[in-house]
Amino acid sequence: MTEPSLRSPIRPLGYILSARANGHDTLKIERENIEKRHEGARENNRLRAQGRLLCLGIMFLCLYVAVALRIGLLAASEPSEPKSQRAGASIIAQRADIQDRQGRILATNMDTHSLYVETEHLVDPAGTSQELAKIFSDLNPKRLFKDFTSDRRFLWVKRKMSPEQMQAAHDIGDPGLRFGPREMRLYPNGRLAAHVLGGASFGREGVHAAEVVGVAGIEKVFDSRLRDPIHSGQPLQLTLDLSVQAAVEQVLHGGMKLLNAKGAAAVLMDVHSGELIALTSLPDFDPNNRPDLPKQGKAADSPLFNRAVQGVYELGSTFKIFAIAQAMELGLVSPETIVDIRGPIRWGKYRISDYRNYGEQLSVSDIIVKSSNIGTARVATMIGSERQKSFMGSLGFLEPIPLEMIEAKGGRPLIPTKWSELSTMTVSYGHGLSATPLHLATGYAAIANGGYKITPTLVLDRNAPLKTRVLSPEIANASLKMLRAVVTDGTASMAEVAGYAVAGKTGTADKPGKGRYQTDKVIATLASVFPAYEPKYVLVVALDEAEDRTGWEPRRTAGWTAVPVSAEIIRRIAPLLGLAPRFEN
Repeated sequence: MTEPSLRSPIRPLGYILSARANGHDTLKIERENIEKRHEGARENNRLRAQGRLLCLGIMFLCLYVAVALRIGLLAASEPSEPKSQRAGASIIAQRADIQDRQGRILATNMDTHSLYVETEHLVDPAGTSQELAKIFSDLNPKRLFKDFTSDRRFLWVKRKMSPEQMQAAHDIGDPGLRFGPREMRLYPNGRLAAHVLGGASFGREGVHAAEVVGVAGIEKVFDSRLRDPIHSGQPLQLTLDLSVQAAVEQVLHGGMKLLNAKGAAAVLMDVHSGELIALTSLPDFDPNNRPDLPKQGKAADSPLFNRAVQGVYELGSTFKIFAIAQAMELGLVSPETIVDIRGPIRWGKYRISDYRNYGEQLSVSDIIVKSSNIGTARVATMIGSERQKSFMGSLGFLEPIPLEMIEAKGGRPLIPTKWSELSTMTVSYGHGLSATPLHLATGYAAIANGGYKITPTLVLDRNAPLKTRVLSPEIANASLKMLRAVVTDGTASMAEVAGYAVAGKTGTADKPGKGRYQTDKVIATLASVFPAYEPKYVLVVALDEAEDRTGWEPRRTAGWTAVPVSAEIIRRIAPLLGLAPRFEN
């Protein structure tokens, strides 16, 4: 059986041959065949075209529906300002502002421009070098010309500049000079709170954008939070009060100059919350133009060194109240207990003596008022080394203060390698254990607030801080009364401020030298609490190598140096803190 053909012949040969044999017109048959085939092709093309038009129609309908839906969505949403995108925008992020407790700006951002050179487009390298050196005094024209004529195709000239400098550089008119927009960190108050803020610099850089990153202080610790776009509109609010900070810095700077001090530090803290209202270290710097780290000399001599947080010093007799408070807490003594102060106390080759002869015995209260080393040492021996070390640890004197500053980690106290009986005696009056002024403020806050150890903070947080009781309220109150007596009857008499009762303790510690203490260089400190009748704030002022030269011979004790400076600070800031004066009968 023959299978059917799968193809149709182009010419109907059977009909043609039959027609030719019968004498019919074969051309007519061929024309009819061709017309029939073309008609089939046209029908196929028509169906194909209709299918394509249908597909296009469906596509246009979908697009129309999508556009209609988008228009409806935009109409129903809140209007917003469109923002253009540009190359390099991926590395720019609006850094959040930093404010004080009243919402006043401490750090913000400013739009500026960078200046760079594409050397292949420079027309006059020599002239441009000279003109740029006139605009930017820190640039060397010879160095610029050498760089402009080298093989380098790209060269940074200034990563940030003022609008006036930009206009002057633009007026040079050389096509090789190029300008790129960028954002820089601005500290509108200049040096104010410089050590707290720290400063910022540029990270990743492009010609059209630059990343601003924190390099020290609050800017460094909270760098991620400040750079996070989620928080760009939410400023970081600090506990500092701008007005109080300015007053403290002004008075401290004047006192430092008047008393020929090498440096100074001040800590003002709320005794209940641990909030730092002011934190000052002098000499300081301008964070808008942060200096480089010193390449030689002592780090402590650099203006970048934070004496309040990093400076570890023996703080002298300010420590005596801790030994007395612990002894009272243990029931070993009371304020009226009489202590033998005959001396000196000998321990091996060492001697412990008093600054003056206070007789043969003193009450515990008078040991603080008169500031007797011998009396404090004898009370400390009753406590013992283990208990003393434990108590100092509970006050925070054995570890760095966990403050929100990168520099706080460097304020690690120096403690005796072996806490012997001699160490127990010397630590009790502030020698043999070195700590920062911030440590001292924390310890005094525990006495002022009724016996609670608190943690200092620089970030404003309305939540109540965690507290640990280290003293009973009765002992804390008794200790505060002794500190008040130091001001009314003792070594800190010049600390009294009319209307604001002050309690405190002086400390004058010889500075360590090569193998021994220096007799002509001291750290003078006053740790004070005010107002004493209702304690709210603790103020620690420390002066490095201060001398009062108004008399016949230099006076270096804290009573003549740190005390009057502290009194003037309290006099200036008490009204700013909202404290109403109250006069005692």
